[in-house]
This record gives sequence, structure tokens and C-alpha cells, in this order.
Amino acid sequence: MTKIQSVVRGVGGYLPERVISNDELSKTVDTSDEWIVQRTGIRQRHVAAEGEMTSDLALHASRMALEKAGLEPADIDLIIVGTTTPDHTFPATAALLQRKLGISHGVAFDVQAVCSGFVFAVATADSYLKSRMAKRALVVGAETFSRLLDWTDRTTCVLFGDGAGAMILEAQEVANDAPEKGVLVSSLRTDGSHWDKLYVDGGPSATQSVGYVRMEGREVFKHAVGMISDVVEDVLEKTGKATSDLDWFIPHQANKRIIDGAGRKLGIPEQKTIVTVDRHANTSAASVPLALWVAIEDGRIKPGDLVMIEAMGGGFTWGAALIRW
Repeated sequence: MTKIQSVVRGVGGYLPERVISNDELSKTVDTSDEWIVQRTGIRQRHVAAEGEMTSDLALHASRMALEKAGLEPADIDLIIVGTTTPDHTFPATAALLQRKLGISHGVAFDVQAVCSGFVFAVATADSYLKSRMAKRALVVGAETFSRLLDWTDRTTCVLFGDGAGAMILEAQEVANDAPEKGVLVSSLRTDGSHWDKLYVDGGPSATQSVGYVRMEGREVFKHAVGMISDVVEDVLEKTGKATSDLDWFIPHQANKRIIDGAGRKLGIPEQKTIVTVDRHANTSAASVPLALWVAIEDGRIKPGDLVMIEAMGGGFTWGAALIRW
């Protein structure tokens, strides 16, 4: 008997050239580097250039992931993009990315789960591959979140940045008793009763406008650690693993205090936690794959490592996935 494993072939990332430091922000809004770092851990963020769209960021990250995987665009038959900041209301950013990659076959669509978008996209791609509906998936988290910010609101504009990360997953048929590899288990949740704690006050149907990010920071913080722990513990229970089995914990990069709080509650030591929020800020759906990319590029994540990814976003949505590298 055989089974299908969704194995990671390559990961890529991209950050726009423009960097905005906390000191630069303090010249336009009532804030300071000390205030931002103390509350969030963020020191800078990358912002897309004028005319640089989400699909452009996704394209850079995708090309790198393909190169790392030793694959060509034609080898991909499924593209899923997690994003809250699509180039257009429609078509899907995944369709535009498909076109820019020169692909005209397969399936391409977006997943909208805000900051949880990449984790939701990984779980979706894993299901497609394991059900034999696709052979190789390009899974992307990409955002130009700066386009949703009110740059006069210091409670939100200091938190977010732009970027993209991409992962290639490949369906590999192996014997049932073969060593575990790739995506092992995912756990996803949504609770729409919390929608007004983190949302954008615009949209095609509601206002015929884009709108700005609005957030009740204390309420989000209050729920975050518990929700993160919920899905991580669920994944561990389903796989029979313990936090001590993890080599790396890659949380959503929203706030260093949330990352630290979740780590303490789960019993995951800081030295096993990948943190990029200080350099990237919160890049929403791009934050997890960007952190993955950084940790792979600097040699921390190695073949055979057990990696837990998790995220929480507006909706509320939250999810986690366990991956054997």
C-alpha cells in the first residue's frame, strides 16, 4: 500500500527595496522608536514602490522558490495565493501570477484568510495533492498591506509591511511505512463573531472603496495567545508529537509580545522560535513564508527538521500546520 506526501521542494521570499524605520515614521505621526519597539518589537518595515503590486512581489518570491526546487513554471499545476491585498477585486492575484509565470494550464485561485492566509493555503494545497487533484503546487503569501493603512493612525500604521513568500509542494507517492515527510497535519479555525475587532472599513459591496485597517489592539492581543495555542496543540495531538519534538516554531510575525506569550504557554523555548517581526513588521499572509525563507537561507532549518507554522488574522481566523522538512 502507498500514500501521498506533500513534500516541500523549495521556498523563496521577496521584500521591497524601500525600508521605513521607526524613526522615519516618528517624523509624520506621534510615535517613537522606543514606543513601537516596547509594544511590538518592530524596528522597521518594507513598503512596495509605486506601481509595484502584490502579484509582482509574489512573482519574485515564486521564481526564487522554483529555482530552489530545480523546477520550471510549466511543472506547476496548482497555484494558491493567500492575500488580503489583491491587485484587483478580480481576477484572482493567483491568475495574474500564473500569467506572469507564463503558465496557462492547471488551477489558480486566491485564499482570503488575512494573516492566516498562507497557513490556510498550505492546508488547501496539501488536500489537493493528497487527493491527486494536482501534482505540484505553488503556495504563496503576498501582501501590499501598506495600501490599506491610514498613515496618520499610529495604532495601525506602525504595525504592517509589505512582502511575499512562496513554497513549492510536490505530491510524492511512497510506501505506507515510509518515514514521514512534508505536510503532516493542519488545523484551521474561524470565528466570525470577532470580525469587528480587526477589519478594513471598506469593500466593493459595502462602500465601493478600499478602506483602511481598523483594529482593537487589546482585544486582538487578548485572544491571540489562546487561539494560537489551540491549533498548535490540536496539531500536536493529531500527530502524537510534543512541543519538545519540534525543531522550529514559526509563528505569525505580528507582535513580539504575542510570539513570546504563545511560546511560554506552549513551552517552546526562544531558541527554537523564528522571529523576523523586528525587520519585516506584520506582512499579514506573507509573514510565515518570509520567516521560513529567512530561516532556510541562514541555515537554521535543515532536512529532517520538524517545523510548526501558525498564524492568526482578522475574521478571526487561525491555523497551524506541522511540516517535516
